[in-house]
Amino acid sequence: MTQAYPLQWPSNRPRAAYQTASKFIVPKSDGSKGARTIDGAIQILLKELKLLGAEKPVISSNAHLRGDGLPYSGQAQPQDRGVAVYFSYKKRDMCFASDRWDKIQDNIYGIAKTIEALRGIERWGSGSMVEQAFTGFVAIPAPKSPWEIIGIPPGASSVEIDAAFRAKAKKLHSDAGGDDAAIAELNAARAKLKEQAA
Repeated sequence: MTQAYPLQWPSNRPRAAYQTASKFIVPKSDGSKGARTIDGAIQILLKELKLLGAEKPVISSNAHLRGDGLPYSGQAQPQDRGVAVYFSYKKRDMCFASDRWDKIQDNIYGIAKTIEALRGIERWGSGSMVEQAFTGFVAIPAPKSPWEIIGIPPGASSVEIDAAFRAKAKKLHSDAGGDDAAIAELNAARAKLKEQAA
């Protein structure tokens, strides 16, 4: 299950080398221009996702969350301003991610505009073009944490790490029908946790 906080960046997407201020213009009802808020960008994104036919959206970022699980406006920008939006589209898990802009709300808005553009392809292009465009956004599961791999809660002691490791290694051993990749993953997780505990 993808979490809204902290940011779960998709493992198959490279991070931007640097962030820059966006040139997005935010028109107001009186014709003036104003600053985009996180809440305003979320509303635009949710509208685009609904029009697309997306289901179960999760906006993942390092922004603090409101009671409804969405980032709240007016907070200071976190150090990592990236945003990843996970959702289901035609029974496939998708992820759009952006960390190009220096504000969370602009990354959210940029994703909304990307979805709007893809909806345009769907309206004006052929169905196969849309399917090809969406192929690059298929969500790859986020890598498991070492705690998950060993099966213990974060903050467990070195003794607990070793005990959980031995129990899981016994189940994953080749004599018990395990495989080499699972054992390698377990060994790497234990090494990482022991290094953190030191």
